[in-house]
Amino acid sequence: MDKNLCGRLIVTCEHGGNSIPQAYRHLFQTDQDRRLLNSHRGFDPGALVMAESAAMQLAAPLVMSTTSRLLVDLNRSLHHLQIYAPAVRAAPAAVRRDIVENYYLPFRNEAESLIRETIAGGLRAVHLSCHSFTPILDGIERNADIGLLYHPAHHQEADFCKRWQCGIKALAPMLKVRRNYPYAGKNDGFTRYLRLCFAPCQYLGIELEINQRLVREEDEDWSDLRSILIESLRMTLNSW
Repeated sequence: MDKNLCGRLIVTCEHGGNSIPQAYRHLFQTDQDRRLLNSHRGFDPGALVMAESAAMQLAAPLVMSTTSRLLVDLNRSLHHLQIYAPAVRAAPAAVRRDIVENYYLPFRNEAESLIRETIAGGLRAVHLSCHSFTPILDGIERNADIGLLYHPAHHQEADFCKRWQCGIKALAPMLKVRRNYPYAGKNDGFTRYLRLCFAPCQYLGIELEINQRLVREEDEDWSDLRSILIESLRMTLNSW
């Protein structure tokens, strides 16, 4: 792989697991808490495997977390109403400050530092944030296999996602790939924050969303899907 291409891609996984550190487990004691932790509200199934595979095969740095988003959502701004689960919001302010200092800021600072290093080296940073989404939300079925999220006013991001979408379809015509679905890429999130830090010529923030019905441990189709996404991403990076 081209040396410059390796330096351009940074992979993150904000919702890679559902673990709760020992110091905060007393906040998650009920059966409902355990159900939430094991659901899509606790983490993004498959996202960490996807991120690890992409980082390894594309020789990119990976910043990941396996702490549940219910403790603190690394993909939310600190002012967002849903950054904490209700039990954490109800905890003393000092507890939330400790969580931010020990889990939120280290993750975000590490990723931002890698992006700054890439830009300082004269390269544009392409940030891939890996996620997955529940097939049905509030009784409504999501109508996509893959989502590619970006800011529509960021023309480089829009062009990148169009090319990646075409690359996926070329390798797997049966997949339904939609842009800015099931969420809008301009919404509150880590990529939105980073767009405020860097110019469009320096930084692209792309969020990959995978339908969780396609995520099955030890399943050959799931392995094939990761290969398709990574190879099409490689093609997009090489042609862009």
